[in-house]
Amino acid sequence: MWNRLLRFLRIPSEIREEFWLDTLQKNRLSLLVICTMIFGMEVYNIVRVLVWSPSGLGTLNNRIYFGMYCALILCAGAYLLLRWLLRDAAIRTQLAIQFGGALFALLWHVCLNAYDLNREPDGDISVYMTAILGVAVFVQMPSAFSFLSLAGAYALFVLLASSCLSNGAILNMTFSTIVAVAIALTRCRNTVIVLSQRREINEINLQLQSLLQKDPLTGLLNKAAFEKKAAVHLAQVERDDGLTMLMADLDDFKDVNDRYGHPCGDYVLKETAEKLQAAFPDAVEIGRIGGDEFAVMLYTGDPAALETDSRRLIEMLSGVEWKGACIGLQCSIGICRISRMGVSYEQLYEKVDRTLYRAKRQGKGRCCVSELA
Repeated sequence: MWNRLLRFLRIPSEIREEFWLDTLQKNRLSLLVICTMIFGMEVYNIVRVLVWSPSGLGTLNNRIYFGMYCALILCAGAYLLLRWLLRDAAIRTQLAIQFGGALFALLWHVCLNAYDLNREPDGDISVYMTAILGVAVFVQMPSAFSFLSLAGAYALFVLLASSCLSNGAILNMTFSTIVAVAIALTRCRNTVIVLSQRREINEINLQLQSLLQKDPLTGLLNKAAFEKKAAVHLAQVERDDGLTMLMADLDDFKDVNDRYGHPCGDYVLKETAEKLQAAFPDAVEIGRIGGDEFAVMLYTGDPAALETDSRRLIEMLSGVEWKGACIGLQCSIGICRISRMGVSYEQLYEKVDRTLYRAKRQGKGRCCVSELA
């Protein structure tokens, strides 16, 4: 039971920052409206004391009311000033200002209603009830803070005005406080649920987007995704970045399918994907761009080392086995290094494709290098 209550009150860590931001944005408008209302009502009350009251500030009672009205106006003004001055501050700092302002306004109304009752024991508790319900409805706060604030306001009001409250009034304010707490907790919980669901939907969308970019067999980028990401790198390339594209083509892959069957062909494609990632761990993009064609995009300052890694890949693939027997897999590789800016993906692809087929013309299991200058 206790654990359930804690889970209900707790804000999950994975959405905590989103909750703080959501709370900050919602409270900005609510507190602006509340401050506007405070200015209007308290200016009216001050005029009532100074102008319309025959005794003006001549009585202690009027001076107390005048002081309380001024205090609330100053609080609203201070909140708006701090809100503007700290508009770029950390979210937690801005929230502290919001919660502090709301709590001050709540306690101010508690003290005002308690003072009214001590002056006129037959008065009502409408000011208190309006304040706690207003805070619960218009100000979003974490569940624990809401509970402590409203419960504290209730306890303070009872402490200050208990001698003036009838049993009926105590019962009414107790029920009203319980309702206010329920509203505040429910509002917070609903926000948590909405943010959690939104996060889940975003994660699902990201997963779907990732799946749309991946080749289902090898887990590498598919042709469209590789082209898109390669175009981004090309648009950002500088002259001496060493951006290089490598294209690998499995020699006589059709013969592998015909001789060993398509399950073996699928296995070979998966093995090729794994060995590509092992041979080029610094690659920025690796994709399967055709049935038996793979492409790698990477930055390298040493073309000779890249050629060495490519020959190592050819050697690794030659050792691929199927059911204990070596397949004799061979691979041709074309490499093109960019040494100028303004190259499109189509230009690069055409150049590296010609380089690949030059390697194929030299014989199986070869690697050729070119430069796009």
